[in-house]
Amino acid sequence: MTGRAQSIPANDPLAHEPLMVTGPVQDLSTHRLPPNFRGRPAWFVQIWWLAQSLLFHTSPQAMYGWRRFLLKLFGAKIGRNVLLRPSVTVTYPWKLTIGDDSWIGDHVTLYTLGPIVIGRDAVVSQHSYLAAASHDYTRSSFDIFQKQITIEDEAWVAAHCFIGPGVTVGRGAVMGSCSVTFKDVPPMMVCMGNPLKVIRPRVVNDSPKQL
Repeated sequence: MTGRAQSIPANDPLAHEPLMVTGPVQDLSTHRLPPNFRGRPAWFVQIWWLAQSLLFHTSPQAMYGWRRFLLKLFGAKIGRNVLLRPSVTVTYPWKLTIGDDSWIGDHVTLYTLGPIVIGRDAVVSQHSYLAAASHDYTRSSFDIFQKQITIEDEAWVAAHCFIGPGVTVGRGAVMGSCSVTFKDVPPMMVCMGNPLKVIRPRVVNDSPKQL
């Protein structure tokens, strides 16, 4: 370390002077939910959150059928043989669709303020966060909006990934661990990073291994 302050390049976003704003940038007292944003009455939402805390999260790991039943009871569309770990969190199950034989790993958050649609034979691994909603930070009222997330058939979202609203992860795509994306993931590609980058095609070789 030289002890001298380093200059910021002129093309660096941090080099720009902040805008002078006279009014509030973020006035949360003016925030309002859009009509029917939850999709169910507030009391129904509270009942689900209680059921999730008391009946879903506390269920033994092997009780996959019980957790599928609870989600369906509250409006989710869940296919055959779907495996959801007890630590999975679903905000609004009536906005969730999961196809046959898919796996949802430990501590995954399905933030279904907007619809989340997961295809068949898809995997969402541990600690991943799928956020189907966000806020408009260009408005002082911090308006909330929702956009559907789609995980297509046979895709794999590896551990600790973040997927933003409106994203489609294409069929057979792989998102490497700790990746972040706010853009669509192309099908049959292995992708990784923050921001997400295509690494290589996904090649499947099911021929018997030579001993």
